[in-house]
Amino acid sequence: MKLIRHANQMKLLLPLLGLLALGAPGCQTTNPPVATQPSATVAESKTSAKGGAQLWGDNCMRCHNVRPPSSYSDAEWDVAMHHMRIRANLTVEEHKKILEFLKSAN
Repeated sequence: MKLIRHANQMKLLLPLLGLLALGAPGCQTTNPPVATQPSATVAESKTSAKGGAQLWGDNCMRCHNVRPPSSYSDAEWDVAMHHMRIRANLTVEEHKKILEFLKSAN
């Protein structure tokens, strides 16, 4: 009896496996080509087009309820931005522009 039940299960399972092996019609997707990392010059040119205020909004507001730039002194912004440059993986240019923007409020 077990053998008959097993054979019946296999009859149902084999066509399904065949479809999976061939790919069910309409279910196949083509993967887009893997994008390569843009060269440093392309990434830097995109950054250089942005000002400190825009970079501040793009990078800092992702994680923070941002304080007004005047809420910290220049020295406090230096410390905070040094820490966040590392945490947010900011480039030297992004760090410099954001810091200049923040200090301009003081």
